[in-house]
Amino acid sequence: MTPTRTSVIPKVVTGTGLSPDRSVLTGCPWHDVKAMLREVGLRPTRQRMALGWILFGKGDRHITAEMLYGEATRAKVPVSLATIYNTLHQFTEVGLLRQVAVDGSKAYFDTNTTAHHHFFVEGEDQVLDIPDAEVIIGKTPSPPEGYEIARVDIVVRLRPKT
Repeated sequence: MTPTRTSVIPKVVTGTGLSPDRSVLTGCPWHDVKAMLREVGLRPTRQRMALGWILFGKGDRHITAEMLYGEATRAKVPVSLATIYNTLHQFTEVGLLRQVAVDGSKAYFDTNTTAHHHFFVEGEDQVLDIPDAEVIIGKTPSPPEGYEIARVDIVVRLRPKT
């Protein structure tokens, strides 16, 4: 009889539901990525492992598919842009990433899945976190019958003063 193994990354309740608690990571990015993928039910393929290592090995950050593709290319990870998009969306669906839409043509993916909002710096294509405590939301609209509000995202657009 094989001993039962406890989860390496316990789940915590966040504003978006249950997501991995990254506070218990070991500090070994390759091992941590493998554990994160297994915890959310994704098979740790070579491409997912490599992309996860690039994404999560540098702390919390905001990245587009094109930015990740450039980093993967520089790291000599053989992957197509279509695979990058698919992987980012898979990671988002299981709660490893949070998608941040800043305009109709560009989406950023945030490795910090806790409840918080964002600044978007126009002209620099940079996304910055706003701590959740700094934003006070008034009355949210009532959702239509049969729906519930999943989350509220606020993106504050910035530009340099003139």
